[in-house]
Amino acid sequence: MKKHNFYAGPSILPQTTIEKTAEAIINFAGTGLSVMEVSHRSKEFVAVVDEATALFKELLNIPDNYSVLFLGGGASTQFAMVPFNLFIKKAAYLNTGAWSKKAIKEAQMFGEVDVVASSDDKNFSYIPKGYTIPKDADYFHVTTNNTIYGTEIKYDIDSPIPLVADMSSDIFSRPIDISKYVIIYGGAQKNLAPAGVTFVIIRNDILGKVKHHLPTMLNYQTHIDKESMFNTPPVVPIFAALQTLRWLKEKGGIEEMYKINVKKAGLLYSEIERNSLFKVTVEAEEDRSLMNICFVMTEGNEDKEKAFFEFATSKGMVGIKGHRSVGGFRASTYNALPIESVAALVETMKDFETQNK
Repeated sequence: MKKHNFYAGPSILPQTTIEKTAEAIINFAGTGLSVMEVSHRSKEFVAVVDEATALFKELLNIPDNYSVLFLGGGASTQFAMVPFNLFIKKAAYLNTGAWSKKAIKEAQMFGEVDVVASSDDKNFSYIPKGYTIPKDADYFHVTTNNTIYGTEIKYDIDSPIPLVADMSSDIFSRPIDISKYVIIYGGAQKNLAPAGVTFVIIRNDILGKVKHHLPTMLNYQTHIDKESMFNTPPVVPIFAALQTLRWLKEKGGIEEMYKINVKKAGLLYSEIERNSLFKVTVEAEEDRSLMNICFVMTEGNEDKEKAFFEFATSKGMVGIKGHRSVGGFRASTYNALPIESVAALVETMKDFETQNK
């Protein structure tokens, strides 16, 4: 039976990424050695980092005054690394869910944090609007896509101060105007690679302004100067990331991927709204994520939740259970998920409705 992978992360990857990485684990670049055991400073692996960096810049149209880094520590380390490098007087944050809350907590260790708006009042089921970004803050931080709650900021904010974004789960899914941001970061385990590598896109001139001491490993300049090679980088995830970037380019780049993602999300959201047994948790259409589609049983049908999960599992649907903190269901429709898998989930929902009328 075919499996349809809707896991939120680590999540589905292009088949070519899996196959090419598996090959390199056995024999990397014709060296007769595994990619896990060659020097990260060997000419073969330096070529991997160079090509991955170049494809990042090409696919996202990154201006020349930005650097691309491949680091360890996950996006959670970036929650502290951003204020370490940018915090002087105070920072501004938008609170849209669990991950932004964690980022805020880290920033508060450095001083005053202005939470300009929050959707906590409705369990993060919408993106706040109409807030004012304080012009006296050092930077404004947002989490563009919220995997747990299924909301997404699908536009580039016009910020009067330097804009920082955690794009762990929607990078490469839609066009981005990189020039609107000074830092974009994210864990790779959604749309790029296996867990273990973190990407950072950073405008070079934003650095060097803080007065406090910066730990060497938490100083972005350290990694820019050494081109992500200050210490041994996570070599296997970087190699896998390169394969995904090549796949993205072959598929027509970000614009083409965005069209497919809109189509996939539209197909599933339409069925949820049509089906008498399910409802979307994010009411405002403009706030609905293209990457993480969250839904629950309709009122009066809550007792069918377990039955639907078991039915969907029997049909090959994997990873559709909602996050443990919110329950319900979540279908993650990352770039590598084919539209056929979304169609299979839609048919499963239709069949379940027919059987439970």
